[in-house]
Amino acid sequence: MEPLVSILIPAFNAQQWVADTLRSAVAQTYRRKEIIVVNDGSTDQTLAAVNRFESEGVRVVTQKNQGAAAARNAAFALSQGEYIQWLDADDLLSPDKIARQVAVLGECSRRTVLSSGWGRFIYRQSRAAFVPTSLWSDLSPCEWLVRQMEENIYMQTATWLVSREVTESAGPWDTRLLGDDDGEYFSRVLLASDGTRFVPEGKVYYRMAGASSLSYIGTSNKKKDAQWLSMKLHIQYVRSLEDNPRVRAACVTYLQNWMTNFYPERLDIFEEAARLARDLGGELKVPHLSWKYSPIKSVFGPRVARKAQVFLPRLRWSLYSSWDKALSQMASPKRGPDLAA
Repeated sequence: MEPLVSILIPAFNAQQWVADTLRSAVAQTYRRKEIIVVNDGSTDQTLAAVNRFESEGVRVVTQKNQGAAAARNAAFALSQGEYIQWLDADDLLSPDKIARQVAVLGECSRRTVLSSGWGRFIYRQSRAAFVPTSLWSDLSPCEWLVRQMEENIYMQTATWLVSREVTESAGPWDTRLLGDDDGEYFSRVLLASDGTRFVPEGKVYYRMAGASSLSYIGTSNKKKDAQWLSMKLHIQYVRSLEDNPRVRAACVTYLQNWMTNFYPERLDIFEEAARLARDLGGELKVPHLSWKYSPIKSVFGPRVARKAQVFLPRLRWSLYSSWDKALSQMASPKRGPDLAA
């Protein structure tokens, strides 16, 4: 008998997108599935939107707002599937995503985790851009984590299909992490696995229409502390697999790439990261300010220029998002997203 696959969806104030997400889950050509939505204390019409799908076999549970990690843990506790498909409430699966991955299970061990291709879009799903990286491969856990750190790349949450055995070995989502909880979680999944199997035919559409679409961890100290915790855990995990010069160099590169999010506002974190880099045999440099912000630096000083380097890309993104939304609204209305591959 084919394995039961649990599609688990945390939802918080997702009224604008969740119906399209659920349609993509219900439309999976793989039939032996269950779909569970945990409404994480939404204050908009999310619950009303998801309740409309109960007649199509979607199970809906509501809890008080506790964050995405807690909602995912609650969904997993309710699930029965032999394989787990995580899906955020604004993303989409191609109709055959799960079927394509299940089709290769016979060629893998139960501790192999399966990934797929994914593309970014904002409002127009037909414009999704699929850009392969070196992670779009069959890799050992250590090689996957090292490439992620060396190249500052990642796989989107919904690309993974993971056995219950590996999911239970990895442990729950870490509710302390306010950002990058998925990166930290899937690092533990990889540690519990015997490697990845990449299935290019299955596709995920990653919606980037919200503020979270940028690699930006926010201005609050609480979010910065959580991000720094996640980074230290990443380094701990990869070094538990191998601790050779390449791994240590990748860890230093990883630290350097993320320091723009901490410097100069959180010098305590920068200094701790610098000590860690030295322990790894490297040296952390003060984050480089792009030449584009030199005029701002000359007039207003380096602190203002660094803030501009963070916030101006967000402003540009907001303007582009508004333009894409306008073009989407001008297009002929459709009931659901066109999920053709």
